[in-house]
Amino acid sequence: MAFLKDRRVVVAFAVFALLALSAVPRPGNADEGDAGAASADEGVGSAGVESHKEKAPREGAQKFEFQAEVNRLMDIIINSLYSNKDIFLRELISNASDALDKLRFLSVTDPDQLGEGENAKLEIKISLDKERKVLMLRDRGVGMTRQDLINNLGTIAKSGTSSFLEQMQKGGDMNLIGQFGVGFYSVYLVADYIEVISKHNDDVQYIWESKADGNFAISEDHESEPLGRGTQINIYLKDEAQEYANEDKLRSLVEKYSEFINFPIYMYASKEVQEEVEIDEEEGEGDDEGEGDEDESEEGDEGEGDDEEGDVEDEEEEEDDGVQTKTVTKTVWEWELLNDNSAIWLRNPSEVEDEEYEKFYKSIAKDDYGKPLSWTHFKAEGDVEFRSVLFIPETAPHGLYDNYWSSAASLKLYVRRVFISDEFEDLVPRYLNFLKGLVDSDTLPLNVSREMLQQHSSLKTIKKKLVRKALDMLRKLAAAEEKAEEEDEGDEEGEGEGEDDGAAGKYKKFWGQFGKSIKLGIIEDTANRQRLAKLLRVQTSRSGDEFISLDKYVEGMKEGQKNIYYIAGQSLEEVQRSPFLEKLLKKGYEVIYFTDALDEYVMQQLTEYDDLKFQNASKENLKMSDKDSKERKREKALKEEYKPLTKWWKDILGSDVDAVKVSNRLTSTPCVVVTGQYGWSANMERIVMSQALGDAEKQAYMKGRRSLEINPNHPMISTLKVRMEEDPDAMNTKDMASLMYETALLESGFQVQEPQAFADMVHKVLKAQMGLDPDAEAVEDEEQEEEEEEKLQLIEAAPEA
Repeated sequence: MAFLKDRRVVVAFAVFALLALSAVPRPGNADEGDAGAASADEGVGSAGVESHKEKAPREGAQKFEFQAEVNRLMDIIINSLYSNKDIFLRELISNASDALDKLRFLSVTDPDQLGEGENAKLEIKISLDKERKVLMLRDRGVGMTRQDLINNLGTIAKSGTSSFLEQMQKGGDMNLIGQFGVGFYSVYLVADYIEVISKHNDDVQYIWESKADGNFAISEDHESEPLGRGTQINIYLKDEAQEYANEDKLRSLVEKYSEFINFPIYMYASKEVQEEVEIDEEEGEGDDEGEGDEDESEEGDEGEGDDEEGDVEDEEEEEDDGVQTKTVTKTVWEWELLNDNSAIWLRNPSEVEDEEYEKFYKSIAKDDYGKPLSWTHFKAEGDVEFRSVLFIPETAPHGLYDNYWSSAASLKLYVRRVFISDEFEDLVPRYLNFLKGLVDSDTLPLNVSREMLQQHSSLKTIKKKLVRKALDMLRKLAAAEEKAEEEDEGDEEGEGEGEDDGAAGKYKKFWGQFGKSIKLGIIEDTANRQRLAKLLRVQTSRSGDEFISLDKYVEGMKEGQKNIYYIAGQSLEEVQRSPFLEKLLKKGYEVIYFTDALDEYVMQQLTEYDDLKFQNASKENLKMSDKDSKERKREKALKEEYKPLTKWWKDILGSDVDAVKVSNRLTSTPCVVVTGQYGWSANMERIVMSQALGDAEKQAYMKGRRSLEINPNHPMISTLKVRMEEDPDAMNTKDMASLMYETALLESGFQVQEPQAFADMVHKVLKAQMGLDPDAEAVEDEEQEEEEEEKLQLIEAAPEA
């Protein structure tokens, strides 16, 4: 099953590659001039009920075969890509919106494209013919010519979009706004026959018909109502898809998926209204007699109630002119607007409710279940004017960081309410690719290609302002959380405002989901590095399981402390027990714990914060600012005292270490191995060495210089010093020194270069402790040897038998 699933994914991506950006037909509706009870039959263009299975292309239609094995490809789409059938309506409405966008764009330079009267209405209409089981969608967009229908609906490998871009590359001054893709073919999830009626300003009206059986037909359309301009799609619903022949179902799908489409979406629907009608004499007399009998039979029990009802009926039925009327329920048909909510980014932020923002987020982010963690809505003014709404999702999408280098932020770019693209990689930096939202600018040019727009100077200004607003949104989110925490600490009863309580956990949730993005920003964004550093959250030796800001670390620093201390490792348990921190923790310094592999790269770029230098506790030249003159003198004396030992030890280790020094960071560990200030730490070396495609030469160059630091207060070191002074050439003493160095390597996070040699030294020490000869070797069992010889003899004799 896993193989089949992987194969389906691969084929699906192949389909998207072939079908991407192909032009799509547009939804249609019934005759728009009739708002009465004339049903949507007029939009279908056929007389009498006809079985879908018997449906066939019209006489005289020219027949074609789909290219690129479209029948098989559509089967894959239906079964693999669109498991949710509801998606078809969203796709068709989106395509209709694209066609309207394109027409509006073309009308900027050529107003005649828009036309007059009904044709000038940029709208989408949906209607139903329940008797025929036909769903119709129509738009008044740009429409398609006969050749467009052949190229865009019959040829998968060549889409209308690619043709349009080719025209642009040849010197055209237009850029395609409508993005046509595989969405049209999702209609076969619910249909067994499709009719696409289209009218382009440059051609007559044509009809495209297909069963998705590998063939389609095109003919000039003389039967259907004239469209004027645009596209209508007639969907003959399958028997198992009759749920979509329901007005309430269609209404709910539009509200769910397409509520914020830029153009009005209407549905031809029925509703019940109350109407006053005259009562003829015969009907009135019959009613009076019936009411009299009923009053007499119930008069004893509910006399008062009957009197009141009688008064109401008299008021309703009696008029000044003496004519009796009654209220009846009547069913009327009319075009109902389904998406009456305006685009919220065009409104004043103070007028938009939180519920509206959350609803808009679900629409634009295609997230039906999640809510935005935070948002910012603003209008930028100056050389470049634009409006924007940015959202931070509550949870990170699956694979956000696995696909980091190939994914871009889901921001939609509009120019004067005309959709341009959602594929601008440079609209915001890559580390902000978790943002959802849109940008609508009035200053960007419309009549240029996406490639030219990508390099437009205004886009760079927009990017700069978007980054600043996004970081400001995060700063406010973090500040609100810190304020709420401070109030909680000051309030013994734990009482606080609801808003602050809500904010108390929001930045923690953000950090848990998108903390890596802040770290990546520190690495990549030099201009905003310090702003991003304020958003960084770290665990420390005092914070326990909580993450704190660098500002909070600085507030808790010791008096006179000039460095921010940190240690990096594979896990929290490892760094907490690190020998590098012994003296720091004993003196009461707070140390930051880094356990993410990304942290090492962050600290290579973030060298200082608030005029304080970062100090890696595992590197040489560790400085502590609270030493008095007495402590400094003692350290100087110890270095002089142990100078012979350090020189002797350096001679034994040779080029393995750069130096052997007396340490100022150890209290209970005999020795550790530290690295130089500008090379890799042991943890960084481990990270780089684990990379499959690492550069061996670079790795060798960047390895830090190693130094062995010894603890003069440890009994093992003082004993080794005595033995060295007694006999510096004794092999046992040299072996002890080598073994202590190898052990220090492991404890400091390095790998032993020669594991076998290290194991031999350990075995040698164990043999000495057991009173064994250092050269003693394993002795094989004589009985075992005899059994093996017998087996060999039996094997040799086997062929003779």
